[in-house]
Amino acid sequence: MAITALPPDADADLARVTEALAMITPRWTVRIMLALSGPPLRYSELAAKMPWLNGNQLHPKLTALCHAGLVERTEHTTRHVTYGHTERGAALLPVLPVIVTWAEEHLEKPDRPLPAIEQIEDSLALLTRRHAPAILWVLKSREEASARALGRIVMPSGEWTNVYPPLRQLVADGLVDTEGIGRPYRLSTAGDGLGSVLGALSAWSAGQPLNQAAQHPVWGHPRATPAPRPWISSQPRPVPAAPPQARTGEPSPAWHGLFSHATPAHPKAAAPAGGPRR
Repeated sequence: MAITALPPDADADLARVTEALAMITPRWTVRIMLALSGPPLRYSELAAKMPWLNGNQLHPKLTALCHAGLVERTEHTTRHVTYGHTERGAALLPVLPVIVTWAEEHLEKPDRPLPAIEQIEDSLALLTRRHAPAILWVLKSREEASARALGRIVMPSGEWTNVYPPLRQLVADGLVDTEGIGRPYRLSTAGDGLGSVLGALSAWSAGQPLNQAAQHPVWGHPRATPAPRPWISSQPRPVPAAPPQARTGEPSPAWHGLFSHATPAHPKAAAPAGGPRR
C-alpha cells in the first residue's frame, strides 16, 4: 500500500527506510546491538554490559530485536541460552559509523564531548520525526518545493496543510531551509548531507551491500550512469555480506570508542558554530 504520492519504487524504498528507522530508534536498541557485536552472550553477560537496564526493560527489548530479525536466541540446553546477531543484524553495524560521521559534521556542538553512541541516538531522533523521511525524500528529488506540493505528495490522503507542523520542525532542527512564509522549502546543507546515512539505510533495508548506497537513485552520487535496475522491495534479497570481524573473538576495532569519549581517529576541519538541533 502506498504511503506517499511518490512513484511506486521510491515509495517502497521510503517505506523500507522508515521501517528500518522505527526498528533501531527505540531507546537502548543501538546500545544492545553494539553490546552484542562480539561473540554470542548469555542473558546475564549481556545484562552485565548494560547495568542501567533492569530485567523488566532488557528482556522485552531483546524479544523485539529477535522478532525484527536482528538478534537470534540460541538454546544450547535448557540452562544455556545465548543471544547474538543474525546476519542481518551484523550487516547493520557498518551503518552506525556513517551516522556518527554525519553527526560530527552537522549537529550543533555540545557543551561537553559526546560518545559516539549519543551522536547516533541524537541523529536517529531527528530522522524519526513524523513525516521527516518523506519530506526529506521529496526535497532531495525536487531540489525545492512549496508546502502545498509537499503536502500533496507526503500525505496524499489527508489535508495538505497538515504538512506545516512537520515542516516547521524540520526547519527548527536545521535540516530544511526556507526564505519565509509562502516561499519554497529546500534541504539545508545538513539535510543534504544525510544522503550517506539514508542511502546506507536504504541499501541495508533492501538487503544490498552498503557500497550500493552510492548508486541510490535519490541519495546516491554515482560517478557514472549505472545500468538501470529497480530499487524495489519485491526483488530477491541477497544474503548480506559478512561483517569485517568474525563473530568469534574480539569486536572489530572500528567499534572501540562507540561508548567512550575518544577523539575521532580521522582529521576534521573546523566547523562553524550551530548546526541542527539535538
